[in-house]
Amino acid sequence: MDSGAQNLSPAMDCDTAGIGRRIRLLREERGMSLSALARAAGVGKATLSGLENGTRNPTLETLWAITAELGVPMAMAIGAPAAGTGTAGGGSVSEGTPVVQGTAVGGTLLQVFEDESVTYELYRLVICAGTPQVSPAHHEGVTEHVTVFAGTLSAGPVGAPMRAGPGEHVSWRSDVPHSYVALGEQEVHASLLMRYPRP
Repeated sequence: MDSGAQNLSPAMDCDTAGIGRRIRLLREERGMSLSALARAAGVGKATLSGLENGTRNPTLETLWAITAELGVPMAMAIGAPAAGTGTAGGGSVSEGTPVVQGTAVGGTLLQVFEDESVTYELYRLVICAGTPQVSPAHHEGVTEHVTVFAGTLSAGPVGAPMRAGPGEHVSWRSDVPHSYVALGEQEVHASLLMRYPRP
Protein backbone atom coordinates (compact mmCIF):
# COMPACT_ATOMS: atom_id res chain seq x y z
CA MET A 1 0.00 0.00 0.00
CA ASP A 2 1.21 3.50 -0.78
CA SER A 3 1.17 5.09 2.68
CA GLY A 4 2.21 8.46 1.26
CA ALA A 5 -0.74 8.52 -1.14
CA GLN A 6 -3.34 8.31 1.60
CA ASN A 7 -5.04 11.44 2.90
CA LEU A 8 -2.88 11.59 6.01
CA SER A 9 -1.54 14.52 7.97
CA PRO A 10 1.88 15.44 6.57
CA ALA A 11 5.06 15.55 8.57
CA MET A 12 5.39 18.89 10.32
CA ASP A 13 8.27 21.03 11.52
CA CYS A 14 10.88 19.05 9.66
CA ASP A 15 13.35 19.85 6.89
CA THR A 16 11.56 18.34 3.89
CA ALA A 17 14.36 19.14 1.43
CA GLY A 18 16.97 17.75 3.82
CA ILE A 19 14.95 14.56 4.33
CA GLY A 20 14.78 14.10 0.57
CA ARG A 21 18.53 14.55 0.13
CA ARG A 22 19.31 12.12 2.94
CA ILE A 23 16.92 9.46 1.60
CA ARG A 24 18.40 9.75 -1.90
CA LEU A 25 21.95 9.48 -0.56
CA LEU A 26 21.10 6.45 1.58
CA ARG A 27 19.37 4.78 -1.37
CA GLU A 28 22.27 5.46 -3.74
CA GLU A 29 24.83 4.24 -1.18
CA ARG A 30 22.99 0.91 -1.23
CA GLY A 31 22.86 0.76 -5.01
CA MET A 32 19.05 0.76 -5.04
CA SER A 33 16.99 2.33 -7.78
CA LEU A 34 14.11 4.59 -6.85
CA SER A 35 11.69 2.01 -8.25
CA ALA A 36 13.24 -0.81 -6.21
CA LEU A 37 13.05 1.12 -2.93
CA ALA A 38 9.50 2.27 -3.61
CA ARG A 39 8.40 -1.30 -4.36
CA ALA A 40 10.16 -2.79 -1.31
CA ALA A 41 8.78 -0.13 1.04
CA GLY A 42 5.24 -0.30 -0.37
CA VAL A 43 5.40 3.39 -1.27
CA GLY A 44 4.33 4.79 -4.64
CA LYS A 45 7.17 5.68 -6.99
CA ALA A 46 5.72 9.18 -7.45
CA THR A 47 5.54 9.59 -3.67
CA LEU A 48 9.18 8.58 -3.19
CA SER A 49 10.30 10.78 -6.07
CA GLY A 50 8.43 13.71 -4.52
CA LEU A 51 10.07 13.05 -1.15
CA GLU A 52 13.55 12.90 -2.66
CA ASN A 53 12.94 16.11 -4.59
CA GLY A 54 11.65 17.89 -1.48
CA THR A 55 8.25 18.59 -3.00
CA ARG A 56 6.23 16.21 -0.84
CA ASN A 57 5.94 16.05 2.94
CA PRO A 58 6.38 12.49 4.25
CA THR A 59 4.09 10.94 6.82
CA LEU A 60 5.49 9.07 9.80
CA GLU A 61 4.31 5.75 8.32
CA THR A 62 6.05 6.48 5.02
CA LEU A 63 9.32 7.38 6.74
CA TRP A 64 9.19 4.21 8.86
CA ALA A 65 8.61 2.08 5.74
CA ILE A 66 11.46 3.68 3.79
CA THR A 67 14.04 3.63 6.59
CA ALA A 68 13.13 0.02 7.43
CA GLU A 69 13.93 -1.02 3.85
CA LEU A 70 17.15 1.01 3.94
CA GLY A 71 18.06 -0.69 7.24
CA VAL A 72 18.72 2.55 9.12
CA PRO A 73 17.28 4.42 12.13
CA MET A 74 14.75 7.08 11.19
CA ALA A 75 17.09 9.82 12.43
CA MET A 76 19.32 9.02 9.43
CA ALA A 77 16.51 10.37 7.24
CA ILE A 78 15.00 13.17 9.30
CA GLY A 79 18.23 14.40 10.87
CA ALA A 80 19.21 14.44 14.53
CA PRO A 81 17.96 17.32 16.67
CA ALA A 82 20.30 20.27 16.92
CA ALA A 83 22.40 20.49 20.08
CA GLY A 84 20.53 22.01 22.99
CA THR A 85 17.04 21.61 21.47
CA GLY A 86 15.54 19.30 24.08
CA THR A 87 12.01 19.74 25.36
CA ALA A 88 12.53 18.88 29.00
CA GLY A 89 9.84 19.81 31.46
CA GLY A 90 7.09 19.74 28.86
CA GLY A 91 8.30 22.92 27.14
CA SER A 92 7.63 23.77 23.53
CA VAL A 93 9.51 22.20 20.65
CA SER A 94 12.63 24.18 19.86
CA GLU A 95 13.72 25.19 16.38
CA GLY A 96 15.76 22.38 14.85
CA THR A 97 13.86 19.61 16.66
CA PRO A 98 12.42 17.25 14.02
CA VAL A 99 8.67 16.57 14.41
CA VAL A 100 6.81 14.11 12.19
CA GLN A 101 3.10 13.29 12.07
CA GLY A 102 1.35 10.05 11.16
CA THR A 103 -2.30 9.07 11.04
CA ALA A 104 -2.62 9.32 14.83
CA VAL A 105 0.90 9.60 16.24
CA GLY A 106 2.98 12.77 16.40
CA GLY A 107 6.63 12.11 17.19
CA THR A 108 9.26 14.64 18.30
CA LEU A 109 12.83 13.35 18.05
CA LEU A 110 14.52 14.53 21.26
CA GLN A 111 17.86 12.74 21.25
CA VAL A 112 19.98 10.16 19.43
CA PHE A 113 22.36 7.98 21.45
CA GLU A 114 24.96 5.62 20.03
CA ASP A 115 27.29 2.98 21.38
CA GLU A 116 29.45 0.40 19.60
CA SER A 117 26.62 -1.90 18.56
CA VAL A 118 23.32 -0.05 19.07
CA THR A 119 21.67 3.23 18.09
CA TYR A 120 18.91 4.64 20.31
CA GLU A 121 16.36 7.31 19.40
CA LEU A 122 14.26 9.02 22.06
CA TYR A 123 10.92 10.51 21.00
CA ARG A 124 8.12 12.38 22.68
CA LEU A 125 4.78 11.02 21.41
CA VAL A 126 1.30 12.50 21.30
CA ILE A 127 -1.33 10.00 20.15
CA CYS A 128 -4.75 11.29 19.12
CA ALA A 129 -7.75 9.58 20.64
CA GLY A 130 -9.93 7.26 18.61
CA THR A 131 -7.73 6.78 15.54
CA PRO A 132 -5.54 3.67 15.24
CA GLN A 133 -2.19 3.83 13.48
CA VAL A 134 -0.42 0.80 12.04
CA SER A 135 3.32 1.13 11.52
CA PRO A 136 5.24 -1.15 9.14
CA ALA A 137 7.86 -3.58 10.35
CA HIS A 138 11.28 -2.10 11.10
CA HIS A 139 14.42 -4.00 10.22
CA GLU A 140 15.40 -7.13 12.14
CA GLY A 141 16.03 -6.83 15.87
CA VAL A 142 14.56 -3.33 16.36
CA THR A 143 12.63 -2.90 19.61
CA GLU A 144 10.30 -0.18 20.90
CA HIS A 145 9.97 0.83 24.56
CA VAL A 146 7.03 3.10 25.45
CA THR A 147 6.35 4.82 28.78
CA VAL A 148 2.92 6.44 29.15
CA PHE A 149 2.53 9.70 31.09
CA ALA A 150 -1.12 10.53 30.37
CA GLY A 151 -4.04 8.66 28.82
CA THR A 152 -4.37 4.94 28.11
CA LEU A 153 -2.50 3.31 25.24
CA SER A 154 -2.92 0.06 23.37
CA ALA A 155 0.24 -0.70 21.40
CA GLY A 156 2.37 -3.57 20.17
CA PRO A 157 2.40 -6.18 17.43
CA VAL A 158 -0.74 -6.27 15.33
CA GLY A 159 -2.94 -8.98 16.81
CA ALA A 160 -1.19 -8.92 20.19
CA PRO A 161 -1.26 -5.33 21.50
CA MET A 162 -0.54 -4.46 25.12
CA ARG A 163 -2.26 -1.89 27.31
CA ALA A 164 -0.55 0.78 29.41
CA GLY A 165 -1.84 3.65 31.52
CA PRO A 166 -0.05 6.54 33.23
CA GLY A 167 3.26 5.43 34.73
CA GLU A 168 3.23 2.09 32.91
CA HIS A 169 5.62 0.76 30.28
CA VAL A 170 5.33 -1.67 27.35
CA SER A 171 7.95 -2.94 24.92
CA TRP A 172 8.08 -5.28 21.95
CA ARG A 173 10.13 -6.35 18.95
CA SER A 174 9.01 -4.03 16.20
CA ASP A 175 10.39 -5.94 13.22
CA VAL A 176 6.74 -6.90 12.62
CA PRO A 177 3.78 -4.61 11.81
CA HIS A 178 2.61 -2.92 15.01
CA SER A 179 -0.13 -0.56 16.08
CA TYR A 180 -0.81 2.40 18.34
CA VAL A 181 -4.22 3.55 19.56
CA ALA A 182 -5.26 5.87 22.38
CA LEU A 183 -8.13 4.25 24.26
CA GLY A 184 -11.04 6.38 25.40
CA GLU A 185 -11.45 10.07 24.70
CA GLN A 186 -8.12 11.34 26.07
CA GLU A 187 -5.02 11.66 23.90
CA VAL A 188 -1.94 9.80 25.06
CA HIS A 189 1.33 11.49 26.00
CA ALA A 190 4.28 9.11 26.11
CA SER A 191 7.97 8.63 25.45
CA LEU A 192 9.29 6.17 22.89
CA LEU A 193 12.79 4.71 22.97
CA MET A 194 13.72 3.01 19.71
CA ARG A 195 16.60 0.52 19.90
CA TYR A 196 18.32 -0.32 16.60
CA PRO A 197 21.05 -3.00 16.69
CA ARG A 198 23.75 -2.31 14.14
CA PRO A 199 24.85 -5.08 11.75
